[in-house]
Amino acid sequence: MQLLNVSWDTLDCTPARRDAIRQTGHSVCWRRSSKTKGWHSVPDVEAHITGTVWKIEVAVGDTVEEGDTVVILESMKMEMPVEAEDSGVVKEIVCSEGQAVSEGDTLVVLE
Repeated sequence: MQLLNVSWDTLDCTPARRDAIRQTGHSVCWRRSSKTKGWHSVPDVEAHITGTVWKIEVAVGDTVEEGDTVVILESMKMEMPVEAEDSGVVKEIVCSEGQAVSEGDTLVVLE
């Protein structure tokens, strides 16, 4: 895997996302795509609904592929899997089982 460090001036993301990254102290990882041969950021795995973390399916150091379930949220008595949007290695798990989360909260950080 080939990684690229970028400065805040050249970071290609929305101002709101850039501010959120600064506030949480999370780093941004960029990866060269084997499909497009271009650089893209590796997104954190975020909650797509407001709910409770029911189960964490990964551990720090695990390799995940796009579409792998990393966390299962419970909302309105339904279990909702949260899938990785990109492949990567789990750098940090930011949530814990039983924790209440809001839509958009970071659950897992990938690198």
